[in-house]
Amino acid sequence: MSQSEWFTTYLEYENLKDMLNVMLYTSQSFMTITPLLYYITYHDKEILFIHTGIVGGIVAHYHILNEKPNKKFVELDKMTGEFNFINGVGTNPHSIYIPIVRLI
Repeated sequence: MSQSEWFTTYLEYENLKDMLNVMLYTSQSFMTITPLLYYITYHDKEILFIHTGIVGGIVAHYHILNEKPNKKFVELDKMTGEFNFINGVGTNPHSIYIPIVRLI
């Protein structure tokens, strides 16, 4: 595959819950691991994003926040899709713990 065949698609989500549901879905496949949740400030906007795909193109899923995240992890309940921002990895077996990685 030549470099010209690679492409990136950007998907903006109206709310964070919908974007985290994508992470929940992808984490349930036996062929993949849970993607990291990245955070950047870009043009005075606070953006959380994940990227998926490796061959043939990349999909960047993102959501623009109202303020900077003040916690280090997202606790995402695998059963309900509900989430909380937390400071560390917990012990709930029904949740996945997603680190928020700040990029500069």
